[in-house]
Amino acid sequence: MPPVGGILIMGRDDELARVLDKLLLFIYSLIILAASFAALGAASGIIESSDAIASVRSLYDGWGVRTAVIIVSAVSLLISLRFLYIALRRGGGAAPSIDQRTDFGDIRISLETVENLALKAASRQRGVQDLRARIRVTDAGIDISIRAVVDGDSPIPSLSEEIQRSVKDYVEEITGIPVANVAVFVANIVRTQTFKNRVE
Repeated sequence: MPPVGGILIMGRDDELARVLDKLLLFIYSLIILAASFAALGAASGIIESSDAIASVRSLYDGWGVRTAVIIVSAVSLLISLRFLYIALRRGGGAAPSIDQRTDFGDIRISLETVENLALKAASRQRGVQDLRARIRVTDAGIDISIRAVVDGDSPIPSLSEEIQRSVKDYVEEITGIPVANVAVFVANIVRTQTFKNRVE
């Protein structure tokens, strides 16, 4: 990946891998769910033994059924191997990071560090709480998404702008990493006790 202002952005491949792993986990869960229902039905007697024997016999008599079972089994095996590889690799795998190269060597800053810096900067604003941050790597730098709950006493547009400015300036100052965008999502306002009582 090309450097951004002398900074090499790392971790995008890991993000794509996580998306792929979520898809594989979804497929694997469906297969396990279907197999669990079949086993539960056979063990509880819901599925008659004659039906179970007929199903097993169809594996040998019907080429279509046999092909489907082979495909599903092969996919399950590959997904299992993938998850086993992830489990064995996770202990020694490097966390997604942003690498900086200086005259003295390399500096690696984890995305979690950037996330915590963004939260620290956003928390300095009055009237915000329950902050959450998410970091996404782009060719232009990093995108930071901030989720917040506000007290409702300050204008939301001006408060959001202050959060954006504070997060961008602070992260760039501390890390030297260019911040391409700071998005603020106001999820809710703080519900006072009086307001709760009136609603109830």
